[in-house]
Amino acid sequence: MYLKYLDESGCYCTSPTSYSYGRRGEQKCIRQPRRRGRRINIFGVWEPKVRFDYALMVGTLKTPTYVQLMDWQAAIAKHRLHKTGQITVIIHDNASVHKSHLARQHHQRWQQQGLYIFFLPPYSPQMNRIEDEWLHLKRDELAARVFEDEYELALSEALP
Repeated sequence: MYLKYLDESGCYCTSPTSYSYGRRGEQKCIRQPRRRGRRINIFGVWEPKVRFDYALMVGTLKTPTYVQLMDWQAAIAKHRLHKTGQITVIIHDNASVHKSHLARQHHQRWQQQGLYIFFLPPYSPQMNRIEDEWLHLKRDELAARVFEDEYELALSEALP
Protein backbone atom coordinates (compact mmCIF):
# COMPACT_ATOMS: atom_id res chain seq x y z
CA MET A 1 0.00 0.00 0.00
CA TYR A 2 1.17 3.52 -0.82
CA LEU A 3 0.28 6.15 1.79
CA LYS A 4 -0.08 9.85 0.97
CA TYR A 5 -1.22 12.92 2.90
CA LEU A 6 -3.38 15.66 1.37
CA ASP A 7 -3.99 19.20 2.55
CA GLU A 8 -4.27 22.78 1.38
CA SER A 9 -2.32 25.75 2.65
CA GLY A 10 -2.00 29.36 1.63
CA CYS A 11 0.72 31.96 1.24
CA TYR A 12 0.73 35.69 0.72
CA CYS A 13 3.32 37.85 -0.98
CA THR A 14 4.49 38.89 2.48
CA SER A 15 4.95 36.42 5.29
CA PRO A 16 3.96 37.37 8.83
CA THR A 17 6.84 38.22 11.10
CA SER A 18 5.70 35.47 13.46
CA TYR A 19 7.09 32.96 10.94
CA SER A 20 10.56 34.47 11.09
CA TYR A 21 13.40 34.77 13.54
CA GLY A 22 15.30 37.85 14.57
CA ARG A 23 18.49 38.42 16.46
CA ARG A 24 18.12 39.08 20.15
CA GLY A 25 17.83 42.80 20.80
CA GLU A 26 17.03 43.66 17.15
CA GLN A 27 13.59 44.57 15.90
CA LYS A 28 12.27 42.62 12.92
CA CYS A 29 11.41 44.79 9.95
CA ILE A 30 9.99 43.49 6.69
CA ARG A 31 9.43 46.07 3.96
CA GLN A 32 6.21 45.50 2.09
CA PRO A 33 5.39 46.39 -1.50
CA ARG A 34 2.63 48.91 -2.13
CA ARG A 35 0.33 46.23 -3.48
CA ARG A 36 -0.55 43.48 -0.99
CA GLY A 37 -1.39 40.76 -3.51
CA ARG A 38 -3.78 37.85 -3.36
CA ARG A 39 -3.40 34.59 -1.51
CA ILE A 40 -1.79 31.69 -3.36
CA ASN A 41 -3.35 28.40 -2.30
CA ILE A 42 -1.34 25.22 -2.51
CA PHE A 43 -3.08 21.88 -2.91
CA GLY A 44 -0.47 19.36 -1.81
CA VAL A 45 -0.26 15.58 -1.84
CA TRP A 46 2.79 14.32 0.01
CA GLU A 47 4.16 10.81 -0.11
CA PRO A 48 6.91 10.75 2.54
CA LYS A 49 10.40 10.20 1.17
CA VAL A 50 9.04 9.72 -2.36
CA ARG A 51 7.34 12.79 -3.85
CA PHE A 52 5.38 15.96 -3.22
CA ASP A 53 2.75 16.68 -5.86
CA TYR A 54 1.07 20.07 -5.76
CA ALA A 55 -1.03 22.56 -7.63
CA LEU A 56 -1.06 26.32 -7.12
CA MET A 57 -4.15 28.47 -7.46
CA VAL A 58 -5.32 31.96 -6.68
CA GLY A 59 -8.51 31.90 -4.64
CA THR A 60 -10.35 29.23 -2.73
CA LEU A 61 -10.30 25.56 -3.68
CA LYS A 62 -13.75 24.62 -4.98
CA THR A 63 -15.14 21.11 -5.27
CA PRO A 64 -14.91 20.81 -9.10
CA THR A 65 -11.21 21.74 -8.92
CA TYR A 66 -10.69 19.30 -6.04
CA VAL A 67 -12.27 16.53 -8.16
CA GLN A 68 -9.95 17.36 -11.08
CA LEU A 69 -6.92 17.24 -8.80
CA MET A 70 -8.04 13.93 -7.30
CA ASP A 71 -8.58 12.55 -10.81
CA TRP A 72 -4.90 13.37 -11.39
CA GLN A 73 -3.99 11.39 -8.24
CA ALA A 74 -6.30 8.55 -9.29
CA ALA A 75 -4.46 8.27 -12.62
CA ILE A 76 -1.17 7.94 -10.71
CA ALA A 77 -2.77 5.34 -8.40
CA LYS A 78 -4.13 3.38 -11.38
CA HIS A 79 -0.67 3.21 -12.94
CA ARG A 80 0.84 2.02 -9.65
CA LEU A 81 -1.92 -0.54 -9.13
CA HIS A 82 -1.25 -2.09 -12.53
CA LYS A 83 2.51 -1.94 -12.03
CA THR A 84 2.73 -3.19 -8.41
CA GLY A 85 -0.70 -4.55 -7.49
CA GLN A 86 -0.83 -2.17 -4.51
CA ILE A 87 -3.49 0.40 -3.72
CA THR A 88 -2.91 4.04 -2.80
CA VAL A 89 -4.52 5.60 0.29
CA ILE A 90 -4.67 9.37 0.66
CA ILE A 91 -5.23 10.77 4.15
CA HIS A 92 -7.66 13.73 4.18
CA ASP A 93 -8.84 16.21 6.76
CA ASN A 94 -12.52 17.08 6.97
CA ALA A 95 -12.60 20.13 4.72
CA SER A 96 -16.01 20.68 3.20
CA VAL A 97 -14.74 20.23 -0.39
CA HIS A 98 -13.34 16.79 0.54
CA LYS A 99 -16.66 15.62 1.93
CA SER A 100 -19.04 17.35 -0.46
CA HIS A 101 -21.76 15.43 -2.24
CA LEU A 102 -20.04 15.99 -5.60
CA ALA A 103 -16.70 14.66 -4.30
CA ARG A 104 -18.29 11.58 -2.73
CA GLN A 105 -19.86 10.72 -6.09
CA HIS A 106 -16.34 10.04 -7.39
CA HIS A 107 -15.07 7.85 -4.54
CA GLN A 108 -16.20 4.56 -6.09
CA ARG A 109 -14.59 5.42 -9.44
CA TRP A 110 -11.36 6.39 -7.69
CA GLN A 111 -11.41 3.10 -5.75
CA GLN A 112 -11.72 1.20 -9.02
CA GLN A 113 -8.51 2.97 -10.06
CA GLY A 114 -6.79 1.90 -6.83
CA LEU A 115 -7.20 5.18 -4.91
CA TYR A 116 -8.84 5.11 -1.48
CA ILE A 117 -9.70 8.09 0.72
CA PHE A 118 -9.22 7.94 4.50
CA PHE A 119 -10.65 10.77 6.60
CA LEU A 120 -8.94 11.79 9.82
CA PRO A 121 -11.06 12.43 12.91
CA PRO A 122 -12.40 16.00 13.06
CA TYR A 123 -10.10 18.64 14.56
CA SER A 124 -6.95 16.53 14.45
CA PRO A 125 -4.50 18.35 12.15
CA GLN A 126 -1.59 16.92 14.17
CA MET A 127 -2.39 13.53 12.61
CA ASN A 128 -1.89 14.85 9.08
CA ARG A 129 1.86 14.62 8.51
CA ILE A 130 1.75 17.12 5.65
CA GLU A 131 1.14 19.85 8.25
CA ASP A 132 4.83 19.63 9.18
CA GLU A 133 5.73 20.28 5.54
CA TRP A 134 3.57 23.43 5.51
CA LEU A 135 5.22 24.59 8.74
CA HIS A 136 8.68 24.11 7.21
CA LEU A 137 7.64 25.98 4.07
CA LYS A 138 6.29 28.98 5.97
CA ARG A 139 8.78 29.10 8.84
CA ASP A 140 11.98 28.26 6.96
CA GLU A 141 11.54 28.83 3.22
CA LEU A 142 9.21 31.83 3.07
CA ALA A 143 10.05 33.46 6.40
CA ALA A 144 10.79 37.18 6.16
CA ARG A 145 10.56 37.14 2.36
CA VAL A 146 8.54 39.64 0.37
CA PHE A 147 7.38 39.08 -3.19
CA GLU A 148 6.28 41.81 -5.57
CA ASP A 149 3.12 39.93 -6.63
CA GLU A 150 1.45 36.50 -6.74
CA TYR A 151 3.27 35.56 -9.92
CA GLU A 152 6.68 36.13 -8.33
CA LEU A 153 5.59 34.09 -5.29
CA ALA A 154 4.34 31.24 -7.50
CA LEU A 155 7.67 31.16 -9.34
CA SER A 156 9.63 31.16 -6.09
CA GLU A 157 11.97 28.24 -5.54
CA ALA A 158 10.72 28.17 -1.96
CA LEU A 159 7.38 26.64 -2.95
CA PRO A 160 7.36 22.82 -3.10
